Amino acid sequence: MLTRNCLLLFLWILVDDGSVFSFLVGPMRNGAAGFQRVKRGWVWNQFFVLEEYMGSDPQYVGKLHTDLDKGDSAVKYTLSGDGAGSIFTIDQTTGDIHALRSLDREEKPYYTLRAQAVDIDTNRPLEPESEFVIKVQDINDNEPKFLEGPYRASVPEMSPVGTYVTQVTATDADDPTYGNSARVVYSILHGQPYFSVDPKTGVIKTALPNMDREVKEQYQVLIQAKDMGGQLGGLAGTTTVNITLSDVNDNPPRFSKSFFHLRVPESSAVGSAVGRIKAHDLDIGKNAEVEYTIVPGDGGAMFDITTNEHNQEGIIILKRPLDFETKKAYTFKVDASNAHLDPRFQSFGAFKDTATVKINVLDVDEPPVFNKPSYMMDVYEDTPAGTIIGAVTAQDLDASSSPVRYSIDWKSDLDSYFDIDPVEGTISTNELLDRESIAQHNISIVATKLNSPVLTSRVAVTVHVLDINEFPPELASPYETFVCENAKVGQVIQTFSAKDQDLPTAGQQFSFKSPKEDMKNKNFTIRDFGNNTAGIVTKRSGFRRRLQEIYLLPVVIEDNGYPPKSSTGTLTIRVCGCESDGSLLTCSAEAIFLPVGLSTGALIAILLCIIILLVIVVLYVGLRRQKKKETLMSSKEDIRDNVIHYDDEGGGEEDTHAFDMGTLRNPKVVKENLYRRDVKPEMKRGPKPPVSQDSADIRDFINQRLKEHDMDNSAPPYDSLATYAYEGNGSVAESLSSIDSLAIDLEEDYDYLNDWGPQHTLMLFTDSKANM
Repeated sequence: MLTRNCLLLFLWILVDDGSVFSFLVGPMRNGAAGFQRVKRGWVWNQFFVLEEYMGSDPQYVGKLHTDLDKGDSAVKYTLSGDGAGSIFTIDQTTGDIHALRSLDREEKPYYTLRAQAVDIDTNRPLEPESEFVIKVQDINDNEPKFLEGPYRASVPEMSPVGTYVTQVTATDADDPTYGNSARVVYSILHGQPYFSVDPKTGVIKTALPNMDREVKEQYQVLIQAKDMGGQLGGLAGTTTVNITLSDVNDNPPRFSKSFFHLRVPESSAVGSAVGRIKAHDLDIGKNAEVEYTIVPGDGGAMFDITTNEHNQEGIIILKRPLDFETKKAYTFKVDASNAHLDPRFQSFGAFKDTATVKINVLDVDEPPVFNKPSYMMDVYEDTPAGTIIGAVTAQDLDASSSPVRYSIDWKSDLDSYFDIDPVEGTISTNELLDRESIAQHNISIVATKLNSPVLTSRVAVTVHVLDINEFPPELASPYETFVCENAKVGQVIQTFSAKDQDLPTAGQQFSFKSPKEDMKNKNFTIRDFGNNTAGIVTKRSGFRRRLQEIYLLPVVIEDNGYPPKSSTGTLTIRVCGCESDGSLLTCSAEAIFLPVGLSTGALIAILLCIIILLVIVVLYVGLRRQKKKETLMSSKEDIRDNVIHYDDEGGGEEDTHAFDMGTLRNPKVVKENLYRRDVKPEMKRGPKPPVSQDSADIRDFINQRLKEHDMDNSAPPYDSLATYAYEGNGSVAESLSSIDSLAIDLEEDYDYLNDWGPQHTLMLFTDSKANM
């Protein structure tokens, strides 16, 4: 080993032009590992040092040398970096590097140091400082270790060979890249032939089929991990794997014996446990849960069986009272089966067991037994003393059948309102009862066996004091009844009930019947349903509205009060037309005269059409009246144009055919020459009379119209524009308007008007609220 380390110190020197070159291992420019030829005065390769060196002398690592060292001790070598001076030392003259102590690769795998050659006299660097690495060379000094051990695992019982159990993993701290120091191989030292382990992965599997938990449940397996590939001389580590076989339902329940004999006293209470049986199951947990069932037969109606969840016992429960005198023994079979079956093991056979249970009934001297658990009795107030209101009955069920005597517990009847016959058990009143004072009495009756006074039994008796019946019953409501013309015989056409003002309403019973004088009614009868309701039943068919539209049916209603009350009510029955399914069409007599085949839907459609036509007529008449009211002419003298706003441009003076505007030019002729502008005159008009030039007349006319509009409350609420074609005082052409021209179709030449001077137009705006 020392020789190899020394060889690593040799430098490959190539001489070129008097310079020294060596090959160094180092990083490339781009960071990739490779060789690069560098011109250096001194270089060295990577150094190695063995870990765990146990020699007495310092371990030799290597030697540093530069070609500037001529052997005259003029060069001094220095060392710095990881462990320099403490772990590693260098001979300043020779450049020899030694390790001062033993190293452990698992603590630190390599050390990075820096070396430099300087002049021994001036300490001037002869070479740039260079960095190198000393690697600690691994030896097999660490055994594999199971960091997670000991392990626990489980596998179902009866599993086939090769079933996965668990996986173990061992780690080796040695260098996995150097030799076989970290290559681990697994093997079983203890646990065969039940389990096996994969030598490379450490996966543990079952190696034996049909391992039964009921035979052996726990297994302890010792696993070894050995390095050096398992070769001789390798280090090894072990771990323990505790494997448990988990339960599966592979065992049916089994009774310890096939016959169970039980004894039960006849006095056992219903619902009580009268015995216990048990079927054992070798499985555990839910696989051991047992269900018990009684096979139908002799005791199936008398007994039931349930499972105790804690110990899986079958508890036999009494369903009905036992009577030794009636039956002295019961025999039945009980099946025990698993609640959760595993289909893999059904081929093993039926997973249940059967046992026979015999129960003997023991005779017990019992007290008398009342035929009811409690009694309810009713009595009306002011009932005379000594009136029997009810009776209780008790008997001795034993074979001796001793007579029974009755008495009232004095603590329950301190005022002695009631008395009882000791032999018959009849209860009667001792004095008058008042419902307003006490409405309910609770007494206790004691029954005693004559030949054994110690055996007694008690029963509670509740006595309700009832109010005297004061009001007769009546119909619950005024029923509106109809019968179809196509009704059949025996058809119930109406169900009705009754009401009574007496209290309490609970417990009231009503009966319904026809009065004696109406028993011969050939049309209808009354049927009492017995539940406070009754029905009207038809006795014939072929009812016709044309013959008789309404029938009156009396009914007698009677209650169950004290004393009973009754009344007679009258039911009104109307004959109606119906569909074939019995649904009502109409009950009015007028419907008889409607055309045959005209359905209700058609009648409704016709009625709607008539209503729509009437609405259209009313709307049309209303619109015509509205248009008449909207005109602006309130009198014959109110002759003006209505200015109505449109979105299109008007026609100017040509759009004035509705009125004669000539009267505006001369108020003196208002009543004269009233021609229609929309009709062609029969004769040609003569020369146009001169228009008055008096502006005072026009002002008076306008002021008069303004005043009339201001005082007129019926004027429309919108603005109107009146245009008067009067040219004013300064016009020599008088009026230029052609509004009053009657012969509108005559062709006239108006070119001469251009020389008459400027045109003036006067317009007047009026508002219903203000003048402008």
